[in-house]
Amino acid sequence: MPLLLKLLLAGLVGYSLLVAVLYTQQRQILFKPNRTAPDRPTDAPSGFLEITTETADGLTLRHWYVPPPLDARGVVVVLHGNAGNRAGAYEKFRPIHDWGYGLLLADYRGYGGNPGTPSETGLIADGRAVLAWLAGQGVPGAQIVLYGESLGSGVATALSAEQAVGGVVLEAPFTSIAELAQQQYWYVPARQLVRDRFDNRARIGDVGAPILILHGEQDSTIPIDHGAALTTRAGDNAQLIRFDDGTHLNIWQIGADTQVRAFLKQVLG
Repeated sequence: MPLLLKLLLAGLVGYSLLVAVLYTQQRQILFKPNRTAPDRPTDAPSGFLEITTETADGLTLRHWYVPPPLDARGVVVVLHGNAGNRAGAYEKFRPIHDWGYGLLLADYRGYGGNPGTPSETGLIADGRAVLAWLAGQGVPGAQIVLYGESLGSGVATALSAEQAVGGVVLEAPFTSIAELAQQQYWYVPARQLVRDRFDNRARIGDVGAPILILHGEQDSTIPIDHGAALTTRAGDNAQLIRFDDGTHLNIWQIGADTQVRAFLKQVLG
């Protein structure tokens, strides 16, 4: 066999093995759960609760909830990003409760000491269970704002596309995991291989609530083009706030909190 043909065959075998590994390990690549079960915050405000929800597939999941200090105010449901849990979300989003709103820090299956294995279907089911719990507490959809942070933007968009809520905040969202994966793994047919697609581009047009999209110009994890594309797709329903010095993790510290507070005032009062 000619040497060139041998090299081509070896390259083809190696490439096929690479594609196979990426396909079989994709959930380990996509989901980076912080599995630690966090302790109650030492500065937990009055009324702080650890609540449990039951998912449609039988999992009991734990979350943190602080009711609104004023009964007339709404509740912000935080759907945190990858590698996080409810403790990290509490540290970042605690000011929302100080502004007078309820705060529900949702945790997913496989995160924060919860049972189960993360997947797109699973995380969306976890979010549905949280909204069902709030409904059981007498909180109507119009008094709920979903805050999707990075990975959580996929959950927030899916939930708000199927259930009426008062508003949606998407921080550093992606158009879809399939599109993001194709950008990052350009040398393989990633778009076709992805199972957990979280197709925000397809779903955002079905969201009836006002949408605030927050994105950093310097975000190298999820480029701002994704946030801009979602804004265009959503039409007049969405507003994009760009942060010139914003990366994937710092926009809350450089003005996003002010934008969120104004948005909550607009949609929840």
